[in-house]
Amino acid sequence: MLSTCYGRVARTLLVVLGRVLDDSYPAEVRQNITAITIGRLCANSCYRFAPPFLAVIARGLHVSLAELGVAIAISEGAGLSSPWLGHVVDRVDRRLSATLGLVGVGAGALVAAGSTGRLQFALALILLAQSKVVFDLSLGAWIADHVPYDRRGRVVGLTETSWALGLLIGVSLMGLLTAATSWRYGYTGGAVAVLVMSVVIGMRLRHDHVPPAPVTPAPDTPAPDTPASVGAPAHITGRLWKVMLGGFALMAAAQCVFVTFGSWLKDTFGFSAAQLSAVAFVLGGVELVASVTAARRTDQWGKERSTAAGAMLMIPSMLLLAMWHEHFGPGLALLAVAIVGFEFAIVSALSLGAQLIPASPARGLGMMIGAGTAGRAVMSISATRLYTAHGLAAPMVLGASAATVAVAAFWPRPSHTLTT
Repeated sequence: MLSTCYGRVARTLLVVLGRVLDDSYPAEVRQNITAITIGRLCANSCYRFAPPFLAVIARGLHVSLAELGVAIAISEGAGLSSPWLGHVVDRVDRRLSATLGLVGVGAGALVAAGSTGRLQFALALILLAQSKVVFDLSLGAWIADHVPYDRRGRVVGLTETSWALGLLIGVSLMGLLTAATSWRYGYTGGAVAVLVMSVVIGMRLRHDHVPPAPVTPAPDTPAPDTPASVGAPAHITGRLWKVMLGGFALMAAAQCVFVTFGSWLKDTFGFSAAQLSAVAFVLGGVELVASVTAARRTDQWGKERSTAAGAMLMIPSMLLLAMWHEHFGPGLALLAVAIVGFEFAIVSALSLGAQLIPASPARGLGMMIGAGTAGRAVMSISATRLYTAHGLAAPMVLGASAATVAVAAFWPRPSHTLTT
């Protein structure tokens, strides 16, 4: 009787997000969007755990913050293989690639938990990051297979709540485990959750070896940013390099925040691991608001315009944080605003990436993610070293500069059709 009750509760939870979508969305999407979002939540939790706790992990490994920043950069740099991984994902079953991606994330988290030095930790993060890319590309391609471009922002926004919830729930719980035991048990807990969801997703997704044919627009595709615009953009190759540049700059700007804010709170205000978990919980909440807003508004406002607007919000918040970083209240509020801007921008940008190359959504998304991981790799070294040498102000100014480049790259032009 008890097992039956738990089974019903589990089935209910696994369809809750599907109820947000009406019957015009495919049943395959409505039935499985919750499961894949939970799986991505667990993967994001493992992936996002290190940056807020860099100082704690560095102390446990007996290395400096700058040395651990190099380890993070190495793992991010491995993401440059994303275009190749996207090419592979486009040619295999989505269920298989998604499941293997989650298994790899779990394995990477377990290796990280058992690390004895920065090299082993860096290798663990490489495995974790590469595997998460495989899962993310599989998910993006799966959505592109089943949802028309003009309606895709809503579905992407719902799945992207997992990024915020990864911080709000996952990293917070892993941080509490860290406070009670050590950061190694934090990683272990995340690994167990990911491996459980790999089994769930492997059982729920259907066999989709040959994706549906991509939707293409009529010759008279409506003007950019109009709600009537439907289908995939007809001419996108001229925008490829700009979207990649925008992805590089946007991720670089965000990394300046993510790899320094935990150390800033610890060094300036004496935060413990438990207090860092509380901050992660709060920041996850504001990210969730941004994700939900993107799910509701991105299709209406246009993908490029929404991405540029989110990046634009990051610029003044990071510059003001550089000025007021010694004041806890204003500093934390500005940190939250910068993260909200990034979250709204990245959720809006993902639909662009999946549409860069017609009939190859995973490859196009992989190219944008590859550019973004290069940006994160550069800033993992630069921002941590600037923080060590000059405090929080320097990496915030650097991040604001990168966000300015992202705004310029994503700002919609009247002649472009890659906007709705």
